[in-house]
Amino acid sequence: MNFDKSLISGSTMLLVLHMLETGDMYGYEMIKELEQRSDNTFTLKEGTLYPILHSLEKEGSVVSYMAKGDTGRKRKYYQLTKNGRKLLASKKEEWSLFSKTVNKVIGGSRYA
Repeated sequence: MNFDKSLISGSTMLLVLHMLETGDMYGYEMIKELEQRSDNTFTLKEGTLYPILHSLEKEGSVVSYMAKGDTGRKRKYYQLTKNGRKLLASKKEEWSLFSKTVNKVIGGSRYA
């Protein structure tokens, strides 16, 4: 199913933070992992992902470092910081409240 891009854009930071919670990753790896975990429902372009990562790095939620990947090629990895874990918890709580509220509106009956 294709989703309205505005629905996805509001949750992109949450998805990126959550993927980094499971371990350090480089950009292309995040793109592929998100596609795999979402059964190809969510696809990020590099032009969307890297500005998010740079913003998170600037605010101290992630740090980056260079290291050799599985193929021996140097890659820029991103790692969640303590501040990033706090932001992730906040984003998860925000998402939970938002989705519950939307479901109350669209799932509830006005006359029940």
